Amino acid sequence: MNTHVTAITNQKGGVGKTTTSINLAAALAQKGKKTLLIDLDPQANATSGLGLNKLSDQSIYPVLLGEQKLVDVIQETEVPKLHVVSSELDLAGAEIEIARMDSYLTRLKESLDPVIAAGTYAYIILDCPPSLGLITLNALTAAHSLLVPLQCEYYALEGLSVIMDMVIKVQESSNPKIRLDGILFTMFDNRTNLSKDVVEEVRNHFQDGLYETVIPRNVRLSEAPSHGESIFTYAPASRGANAYRDLAKEYIRRN
Repeated sequence: MNTHVTAITNQKGGVGKTTTSINLAAALAQKGKKTLLIDLDPQANATSGLGLNKLSDQSIYPVLLGEQKLVDVIQETEVPKLHVVSSELDLAGAEIEIARMDSYLTRLKESLDPVIAAGTYAYIILDCPPSLGLITLNALTAAHSLLVPLQCEYYALEGLSVIMDMVIKVQESSNPKIRLDGILFTMFDNRTNLSKDVVEEVRNHFQDGLYETVIPRNVRLSEAPSHGESIFTYAPASRGANAYRDLAKEYIRRN
């Protein structure tokens, strides 16, 4: 089985990055695609959002330091075919430790290589922290593609060019194969002109790099993580659930 690795990132917080990571991964698993979600954010929201505990001996942290193998920290979830590598607060200090190491940009890639070679998973989703530090650079070096959630609000476009410049630098330095999988509009409110204006402006700049699926602003999507559930078990008939099902279909077509 060929494994496709996607980094989900945006240096802005609160854009639906972790919500997308959790629910895209869960939707892929529901479609029978064995999926691994790796939580790279020290806040560990993807971990708790799927009802898992933040355990120091079962997280990505010791893996990045070379103290454990990735395969030894993979946890099962209540979603069949969805596995998770959790995060923890100590990951916040990992960048300082990684910076002192050889091959500091490829720590994650080297950890992932045996799992990819084994062909266990169809997809690996990397939930990145809201920054462009060493952990995110490790994710971009390890990934085949990049998915950028973009909130439909006034400051959404700020920083998008920074991400694209970063991708070009990664292509030139550590990962020539990475490509933009797509920009995903999130928190779209059809009742406001602002949401529509943001979508139109981005489409003028990135005509070929946009997902057709748009994730609506939806209360159920906001509530699900506090219950440790994906949207598909918390509110399977909601607009949010339907949107992420559509996203999974489109993601599979693209990859």
